Amino acid sequence: MTRGFPPILPVEFRKMGSFRRPRPRFMSSPVLSDLPRFQATRQALQLSSSSAWNSVQTAVINVFKGGGLQSNELYALNENIRRLLKSELGSFITDYFQNQLLAKGLFFVEEKIKLCEGENRIEVLAEVWDHFFTETLPTLQAIFYPVQGQELTIRQISLLGFRDLVLLKVKLGDLLLLAQPKPPSSIVQMLLILQAGDTPGSGPR
Repeated sequence: MTRGFPPILPVEFRKMGSFRRPRPRFMSSPVLSDLPRFQATRQALQLSSSSAWNSVQTAVINVFKGGGLQSNELYALNENIRRLLKSELGSFITDYFQNQLLAKGLFFVEEKIKLCEGENRIEVLAEVWDHFFTETLPTLQAIFYPVQGQELTIRQISLLGFRDLVLLKVKLGDLLLLAQPKPPSSIVQMLLILQAGDTPGSGPR
């Protein structure tokens, strides 16, 4: 009889909090203090209405829904992102990915898990993680390859998003109790990666 994994409950993650970086604050009038927020909102609206960005947005949501990229689509998406990076909207691409695209895509992932009940949910979570880690994540990295030199990489942002927007919402502790004495190997891998592997300060990737 093989020995099971040692108990890994309770599992606690420190929630990252808001993805948004602090905006500069002005010490003058209230009107001036609102300028950064106004400019950010205006440029975010311009980005969302850009045809180049719309193609990126459509592709990303399709990937989260389980679809893939068409032939030569990756090249076109990379070129669109390069053009956007050279425009005044370039500095908002990562923020928009974090706060809009990733949140929307991971909502579909969370809903898929929540549709299942009881012991089946841990198996679905394992399948969802496998697909996210082996298919979705590499595709997101490929699409946003031109985005370099940011505080967090697209890989780190996506993994933190999975942790905060999926894992923390599906009551992982309860699921692991149902999976005793030995959770699926995919769940063990997921916990190791999300706890220590690709978070800020974990070293170069």
